Amino acid sequence: MKMSAGEKVFQVFLILFFTILSVAMIYPFLHVLSISLSTAKEALRPGLHFFPHEISLFAWKKVFTTNTVWLAFGNTVFRTVMGTFLSLIAMSLAAYPLSRKYLPHRSFYMTFIIITMFFSGGLIPSYLLIKSLGLVDSRWVLIIPGLISTYSMFILRNFYMGIPSELEDSAKMDGANDIRILFSVIIPLSKPVLATLALWSAVGHWNAWFDALIYLQDPDKIVLQTYLRRLVITAEGDPILPLRTPDMEPETVKAAVIMFTALPILILYPFLQRYFVKGVMVGSLKG
Repeated sequence: MKMSAGEKVFQVFLILFFTILSVAMIYPFLHVLSISLSTAKEALRPGLHFFPHEISLFAWKKVFTTNTVWLAFGNTVFRTVMGTFLSLIAMSLAAYPLSRKYLPHRSFYMTFIIITMFFSGGLIPSYLLIKSLGLVDSRWVLIIPGLISTYSMFILRNFYMGIPSELEDSAKMDGANDIRILFSVIIPLSKPVLATLALWSAVGHWNAWFDALIYLQDPDKIVLQTYLRRLVITAEGDPILPLRTPDMEPETVKAAVIMFTALPILILYPFLQRYFVKGVMVGSLKG
């Protein structure tokens, strides 16, 4: 179709807008990556850093040979994998009965759950609750309190409501109970929305630091984001940071740790991206 003059102007505006937006998002990554691969002299050079003019792998060698980084990385991987897996299981177990119209008092349960999206007890009551449950300084304190996201659970519930009830009736005629129907029929048909929610949950767990900062005191349980925060903001004397000399610059090591922290999620995203739009759109069709 031939576009009018107004439509052409709008198309040009969209292209310029999204080009500027893309550059604004991509440049910080390029800047940090360039600093991490630069020599101390190059890292201190004022101006834009799109790529290093003088390459040095000192910062990355320092990252890969520091035990604390790998300890924090392992703790974060454990939190992300276990947290995402258990979260999907818990949300599926909650969303499936709420998606069935024959559930007694379904409206009451829905209202009760929706309230939790807008009101919380606050930090101090939450800490006292966690302490009374004996979860302080436990790895599970990073997983159990946030096991179910109400918003994500409702998206999953809406998706389940869109699955034809005839499939469930057929399975019941074959002798399947509700648990068997959920895991053998419903979940296999829900891969797009589950992949989307898995991505949200994984990114949330990977980037979380505040709960670990509050509830964990054991240095062996430190997670990557908490370590990164300590390194960038407060830890000039951290063993990973070299002394500032003409040949060594702590900022290059900080930049390398930042990139090391961001890369796993950047690598994971393309594998789940194809499910992302489909899962969100299908999960929002029914209310």
